[in-house]
Amino acid sequence: MAEHFKIVFEGQLRTGVDLETARLNLAQLFKSDVSGIDRLFTGKPMTVKRGLTRDDAQRYLKALNDAGVEARIEPEPSVAWTLEEIEEPAQAKPAFEPAASPYAPPRASVTTEWPTEGELKVFTVQGRIGRLRYLAWSMVLSFVAMLLAALCFGVLSMSLVAGGLLATVLVIVFLVVSIQMGAQRLHDAGWSAWLLLLNLIPLVNSVFPLLMMVIPGNAGPNRYGPPPPKNTRAVKVLAVLWVVFLALVFVAALLGGFHKVKEEVKATTGEYEQSLPYDDDSDQPTPDVQVDPATPPDAGDGDDDQ
Repeated sequence: MAEHFKIVFEGQLRTGVDLETARLNLAQLFKSDVSGIDRLFTGKPMTVKRGLTRDDAQRYLKALNDAGVEARIEPEPSVAWTLEEIEEPAQAKPAFEPAASPYAPPRASVTTEWPTEGELKVFTVQGRIGRLRYLAWSMVLSFVAMLLAALCFGVLSMSLVAGGLLATVLVIVFLVVSIQMGAQRLHDAGWSAWLLLLNLIPLVNSVFPLLMMVIPGNAGPNRYGPPPPKNTRAVKVLAVLWVVFLALVFVAALLGGFHKVKEEVKATTGEYEQSLPYDDDSDQPTPDVQVDPATPPDAGDGDDDQ
């Protein structure tokens, strides 16, 4: 008789996995609503699947572990039947009915049942984008803003009121789109979009944007949705160009700062040297006059008086 196993779950989470992420993963694994998954986290042992071979049980266990929860495999006790007790053949019945229970096992193989990639939407705070896509979108937004700024200056030269209104609208649009992109970048790392308020704090606002560019995103789905689509070649090229451009701007600003400091030091040194007092006796040359020590100084004057 072949040995069978069952999967038992008591609601334990894996290390580093929060409850919201585990609920989302299990809902997608069991093709159920997230609200219905709460019944699995009562702390009581629940049989998720019965009548499995050892290999099938290992696959189900791996799928649950990858979803962020801890489960275990238990052998099912074999039952000895007699001919008198058997009235009609009975089939193994899963713990959850596929149609009625929210915990029905996946209809496809558990090894391939994973969330699909998220949909890309620029003008929303929902969803997730990775680091490279965030850099690429930032580059496109910055260059579009430069073109619109040039248009705004052209309008300002013709009408001050119209140019001012256009500039105000462009600034608001730029801020809104920047917030939407930043929110999706933070969601990819599992962080709240409210952290964008850190950009209003002095000194922190010079470090936090760099942190948003380098923090890695979650490999799997999190409470903000499934992972973003893979980066295309265009995204990678734009991201690299934007990093190079930012590096050149930083180096140019650094060199310009050094040059300005050098000029300030030079000007201050010149002013200090001009303000120093000079010794007139030491600076003026001494006339080369020879005096005869044998002749009294007033001898000539006496002869003139006679």
